Amino acid sequence: MVKRPAFDEIRDSPRDELSSLAQWLDQSDPAELGRRQQAAEATFRQLGITFAVYGEEEAAERIIPFDIVPRVFTAAEWSRLSEGLVQRVEAINAFLDDVYGERRILKEGVLPEELVLGNPQFRPEIAGIRPPHGVWAHICGIDLVRTGPDDFFVLEDNARTPSGVSYMLENREAMLRLCPELFANFRVAPVDSYPDRLLTTMQSVAPRGAASGPVCVVLTPGHYNSAYYEHSFLADSMGVELVEAADLFVDDDRVWMRTIAGPVRVDVIYRRVDDDYLDPLVFRPDSMLGVPGLIAAYAKGNVAILNAPGNGIADDKAIYSYMPEIVRFYSGGEAKLPNVETYRCRETDAFAYVLEHLDELVVKLVDGSGGYGMLVGPTASRAEIDRFREALKAEPHRYIAQPTLALSTVPTLAGEDDGLSVGPRHVDFRPFVLTGAKGVQVVPGGLTRVALTEGSLVVNSSQGGGTKDSFVLAENGQTQEAGRQEQRMGGMVQSQIASAQVASAQVASAQVAGSPTAPAQILSAQTLPAQALPAKSVQP
Repeated sequence: MVKRPAFDEIRDSPRDELSSLAQWLDQSDPAELGRRQQAAEATFRQLGITFAVYGEEEAAERIIPFDIVPRVFTAAEWSRLSEGLVQRVEAINAFLDDVYGERRILKEGVLPEELVLGNPQFRPEIAGIRPPHGVWAHICGIDLVRTGPDDFFVLEDNARTPSGVSYMLENREAMLRLCPELFANFRVAPVDSYPDRLLTTMQSVAPRGAASGPVCVVLTPGHYNSAYYEHSFLADSMGVELVEAADLFVDDDRVWMRTIAGPVRVDVIYRRVDDDYLDPLVFRPDSMLGVPGLIAAYAKGNVAILNAPGNGIADDKAIYSYMPEIVRFYSGGEAKLPNVETYRCRETDAFAYVLEHLDELVVKLVDGSGGYGMLVGPTASRAEIDRFREALKAEPHRYIAQPTLALSTVPTLAGEDDGLSVGPRHVDFRPFVLTGAKGVQVVPGGLTRVALTEGSLVVNSSQGGGTKDSFVLAENGQTQEAGRQEQRMGGMVQSQIASAQVASAQVASAQVAGSPTAPAQILSAQTLPAQALPAKSVQP
């Protein structure tokens, strides 16, 4: 367990802006919050917002648990975080452009050459290829943790195919329906512009010479993929085609999409397929998920791929440990968002220290994700530590270790139906950063993940974690007149719904509490005028 008390972002916060939220928590009946939360989760399941844990029979039916208590960032905090995120993502893009090009950072000895060129995530097949407009990491999810009022750290970088943005959007839509009173008390920056921002980013990196309206698609491995809901959600929200490998073909180093009207030239592909499976002519020859010839078309500059092939080297946790040096090398300044202290087990002294302090450290695979291949020493049993020690000794180069941080907590609804209460739970945060031909932008929100088990530090959904909405307060203060906030929800703006939704939330809660109403009716906005019904509402 963490040795010192964790910082509670609401109860221990010196931020005056959060007094209304603390008051709302104190005055809210946990049972009523529970009913609202159940209403949100019922809708998530009805809409098919699920994820899979591979190897589990019930995977297709699982939703990420949603917590009704939001996390809040002040405008000043967000400004500081945004500056650090932009700096970091710019450095990641510069690093990728360099290691697949001139390799100055290796020639000048900032990073060990073998750490990059000998890394399984480095793709020599991509060396010498430059993506359209020089952008590699178009969509980044940078995982942050907090340990105090002003103490934020980067936990890891996600520059391959970061997921979770659909939960950011759906969580906000649920909060707008179920807790409209919070949007009367807080001036919250909207997140509903993300699909438009993403589409604009995609269009901006279309190859030079593409049509004035470049054709963009989302490439998915298919409906068996754990994040398929997000793939379809984003394609639908952007108004672009969701395609699988069989829908595309390459001819004369150009990518085409099969349609009933004949082939259509594709300019930009947002791929949610890993490098290994992207093109069987270049990577795994047995892949049925990729498009033969895609990398040849990419090398010719005839198609943009988001994120660029080869980005996995920037995700590697051993590379992460050098990010302060990487930021300094490319920006000329110190990192505005520091790393968590990291021990590289490939180094003799660090390896010896880690072996002696396994019960105090968090140890991770350098290429791991989803909470797998990880040891949380303070909460592990002696047998688990001993097993992990043997794996570490066998392949020390595959691991890094970090101290166990006292991650901040946010009040969270916990317990069973007959004993609900609000208590502190540890959280992390994944903001989403978009980079296009015109620069970098940070979406004013993100995915807060919460460890629902008391005392647990593991927030990953595959390990039982949940999610929260993340409020970013706008510049002009805490409150504003109810009904004036331009917060969009399913085609409506908050000004259309603020006065009606308190009643709607009460109806939804009552339905969950005791009526036989089917889940399809929950959150159906029954008190709203018919013309204001959001497009995604499930009508009775």
